[in-house]
Amino acid sequence: MASIHLKGLAHRYPAASSGATVPYALNPLDQVWDDGGAYALLGPSGCGKTTLLNIISGLVRPSEGRVLFDGDDVTDLPTEQRNIAQVFQFPVVYDTLSVADNLAFPLRNRGLEKAIIDARVAETLVMLGLEGRAHERARSLSADDKQKISLGRGLVRTDVRAILFDEPLTVIDPHLKWQLRTELKKIHERFGHTMIYVTHDQTEALTFADKVVVMDAGVILQVGTPKALFDRPRHTFVGTFIGSPGMNVLRCEFDGEQAFVDGVKIPLDAATCSVARGRGLHESTSVRLEIGIRPEAVTVSGEPKTGPAVRLIAVEDLGRHLLLRLQLGSQPLCALLPEGAEIPEQPTLHFDPAMTLLYADSLLVEGTDDTEQTSAVRVEAYA
Repeated sequence: MASIHLKGLAHRYPAASSGATVPYALNPLDQVWDDGGAYALLGPSGCGKTTLLNIISGLVRPSEGRVLFDGDDVTDLPTEQRNIAQVFQFPVVYDTLSVADNLAFPLRNRGLEKAIIDARVAETLVMLGLEGRAHERARSLSADDKQKISLGRGLVRTDVRAILFDEPLTVIDPHLKWQLRTELKKIHERFGHTMIYVTHDQTEALTFADKVVVMDAGVILQVGTPKALFDRPRHTFVGTFIGSPGMNVLRCEFDGEQAFVDGVKIPLDAATCSVARGRGLHESTSVRLEIGIRPEAVTVSGEPKTGPAVRLIAVEDLGRHLLLRLQLGSQPLCALLPEGAEIPEQPTLHFDPAMTLLYADSLLVEGTDDTEQTSAVRVEAYA
């Protein structure tokens, strides 16, 4: 296993024509990922996550910066000398070999004793549910099973410094994905490999990783636990990308004591207000201010209130919940109700200030370092 330090790392792909300025595919960054950690690189297609993975593996050489494994500079080492395993999006198998021989191949290349190879292959076959097909040629297998072999070739080795996964479950049937994610988690807990898992699927990322690295447009926006990313996203993109539906983000004004969305008062917690005042956000006209609140944290009732009404636009039945699409002033937002709950004709919204976040130019205005904080105080914001 290895800790991985990405030191001043950045990458641009070559220009199509000489003299052209090419934007960064991966913006400058400095990150340290701990030995034995399970990380997920999460973001939309084209955000740079596969480029970053390929730089770590040695398939791409960064145009700037260095890659360190346990302090050793491996930037100029080819993939085979980095002692890593990589599993790609589409299965890479030897069709003419049996399932067992495919799994044994990387171990035989390293000259391990037959008894050790046989034991590791047998264990991996059971792990993948392929023990009954050990002697079948790989060409006869489905795409699902071929990808299991690719996974197995990365997992069969115990001496690797890191295992890298590039969207490995894309071709796997949905009903098998949960099973394989669970197995990967068990393998990590048992062997303690440093694992990096690239995906655009938030469910895969949040259920696999101890820490999730959220990327967009070549930039790492936040690294954190699934809970921290959900409760306190430090960028509005993180909030809207994670969650189904994502976080509500509403343009607002700030008067030093509370926020206003199209004239409607939205209370904020005292710590956030203090930090925002300290930064002069109540006096600035050049900063774009927004509030963010999860649909799960918006309480909807039908209690009569004075002031502008919030409009109900649509109701979607999600099975366990009802998704209410609403409009507060000129801005849309979502709220969740339990299945079977009564839908008020004239909804009233209640925002918990502890769950209402303030953003300045898309970045969180930090009011507290305690991401586990909750509040029993209910302050009403109504339209």
